[in-house]
Amino acid sequence: MANQLLKGKKGIIFGALDERSIAWKTALRAVEEGAQIVLTNAPIALRMGKINELAALCNNAPVIPADATNVADLENLLQKSMEHFGGKMDFILHSIGMSPNVRKAIPYTDTNYDNFLKTLDISALSLHKVLQSSMKLDALNEWSSVVALTYIAAQRTFPGYNDMAEAKALMESIARSFGYHYGFAKKVRVNTISQSPTITTAGSGVSGFDAFFTYADKMSPLGNATAEQCADYCLTLFSDYTKMVTMQNLFHDGGFSNTGVSQSIIEEMEKAAKANG
Repeated sequence: MANQLLKGKKGIIFGALDERSIAWKTALRAVEEGAQIVLTNAPIALRMGKINELAALCNNAPVIPADATNVADLENLLQKSMEHFGGKMDFILHSIGMSPNVRKAIPYTDTNYDNFLKTLDISALSLHKVLQSSMKLDALNEWSSVVALTYIAAQRTFPGYNDMAEAKALMESIARSFGYHYGFAKKVRVNTISQSPTITTAGSGVSGFDAFFTYADKMSPLGNATAEQCADYCLTLFSDYTKMVTMQNLFHDGGFSNTGVSQSIIEEMEKAAKANG
């Protein structure tokens, strides 16, 4: 049920690809809650995805192509967005991540370093570029909110996550560092959401995803958080109810991040041991 939580707010949603994307669901919910939005993604992603369908569902929101690793593209996006809105914005969702090493199934210990640098640029430095461009152009109102999506592999080792783990760790550090500077300069808050494993086009590309999705669900007291629930959480951070929250990595994972082991997992291990015994 909509409560007009974001009535009067304006923002940019990066990274919506298809109906499974967290960014897609966040865009729909933001509009439902009264926001006006601009949609953006890299030109190749716009050709591959269904973003024009999403735009139609979001009151015909503009779709402005932008390569988030290209500062000129980002400045063009921000300027055109401000022209569209008739002023500054109130929120940005950074839902961007891609690893050529993961896509090409190159093992972590055999990493291709050119690919690795691309992973860091696309998945982490892009957040710095978005924030730096926004500050340079004074594109965000005071008390605006920037949210980036991350994963607990930034803190703990998940073998199939490959070099994306380093990218997420760097991105979380950028959120803290830039959050400090942007907070003092313009009262803009910057946070990351560490989401449960989620069935999205990007998430499903990680090796062993299906097995780990089930494992995480059994480990988490509340189960895995869905993409829809993550969208709702993003909205709370865009809203005025979280004006004093910044520089935080916020776990949205049903309790997975603080659970050592669950009874369900213990019982499965005991059954396996008996079966093999």
